[in-house]
Amino acid sequence: MSISLTPDQERFVETKLQSGKYHSTEEVLEIALRLLDEYDRSEAE
Repeated sequence: MSISLTPDQERFVETKLQSGKYHSTEEVLEIALRLLDEYDRSEAE
């Protein structure tokens, strides 16, 4: 799968990577998707 990010989204990911807390773009997106799943589950309850 290939995705495209807006310039603002790219800057957001880059900022997270530069903080040193995250090691890769994949890690940032994995966490974001996990949080989206948690959000959807809480909305369903």
